[in-house]
Amino acid sequence: MRPDQDKQQREQPPEGAARRLSEAQLREFRRSSIMHVDMDAFFVSVELRSRPALVGKPVIVGYPADRSVVLSASYEARRFGVKSAMPMVVAMRMCPSAVVIEPRHKLYYEVSGQIMDIFGSITELVEPLSVDEAFLDVGGAIRRLGPPREIGELIRTRVRSELGITASVGIAASKFVAKIASTRCKPNGLLLIGPEETVPYLHSLPVSALWGVGAKTVDVLARMGIRTVADVAASPLPSLRKVLGVSGEHVYRLSWGIDSRPVTPVRLEKSIGAEETFSVDTADEALLHRELLRLSHRTAERLRSAGMHARTVALKLRYADFSTITRSRTVSTPIDSAQLLYAVAVQLLESLGDRPMTVRLVGIRAEQLEEAAQAPLQLSLDRRDDNWRAAEQVLDQVTRKFGTKSVLPARLLDPGSNSG
Repeated sequence: MRPDQDKQQREQPPEGAARRLSEAQLREFRRSSIMHVDMDAFFVSVELRSRPALVGKPVIVGYPADRSVVLSASYEARRFGVKSAMPMVVAMRMCPSAVVIEPRHKLYYEVSGQIMDIFGSITELVEPLSVDEAFLDVGGAIRRLGPPREIGELIRTRVRSELGITASVGIAASKFVAKIASTRCKPNGLLLIGPEETVPYLHSLPVSALWGVGAKTVDVLARMGIRTVADVAASPLPSLRKVLGVSGEHVYRLSWGIDSRPVTPVRLEKSIGAEETFSVDTADEALLHRELLRLSHRTAERLRSAGMHARTVALKLRYADFSTITRSRTVSTPIDSAQLLYAVAVQLLESLGDRPMTVRLVGIRAEQLEEAAQAPLQLSLDRRDDNWRAAEQVLDQVTRKFGTKSVLPARLLDPGSNSG
């Protein structure tokens, strides 16, 4: 059987099931043809594929350092109160039995590409939101694949059988309601909220369920006696505008399930980067430069592994008070060399001038990525650039064979270490 025949077979519903739909049925099904598909605890789920003994146990993906944060947590860990973006030290205090797994971002991006390929085989109308979730409009696939609920189950089945992870699917007439549906059926569920069910369902929810209503807005609305979506819907629009400004009408429309935004296919912004939170906030210029060089090597190695070049280099600094600034610069030709990334990062750092306080975190990100095979060759009048790139390619080979710490540039060695 040819691969394309196998793909068609996997995508097709039982023989004739979709083709028997009448035009009236098609119109009815297309009223609820917007999906939000979201993987469940994505990073953790990917890791558990190769660690089946940890299934059912509290697992956290993140770096074990005290000042790092949780990147993903299993549902067993979440029962202890662990959440994404929570400081790791807090998470381990809440759930001391959790197993911590260091992230493998390259693997996650590979699986993300496979997820998007599955979505793309269902419909061309795919709007990625992140590496593991997207909106889909399956209205044009109903005649071929069946009603939206069957298509949702098909997606969940394929994700589970082909990738070994689970997905939750929300289906509705709008993006907003589909997103709510997928959130409410997690993990590993499917929820379809039909047009007639939309308003009653929404009105049963707390006001925090509305997009754009954060903790501060919840407090403001609570002082007005507004605590549920139904309360918002019953409020005069002028009153909401007075309190919430221009977002008042947005919140009011959502409370009635009104969201006319179409699913807009976009190419997910591709970037590769790395960042580091210091164990102690620092103003040490030499330490900042050394860390920038280390992050440049990590980023460049990932670029080369992915077969990508970058046209833009971005610098991220987070100060002791958690304020964050970013600066970026676009280079004349795409690059994948650590030395070139580092040179641009240092220029960006120096462009900031005197820093107002100590630095908590520093990061580098390579943006506007192009496939290396299609990017123009990195020509340079300075032979040292070519020499550095050749040396880094050799370093990649050594690293793949012996590990990440087998060979390091001299400037990355701890100044206080003794090589003897």
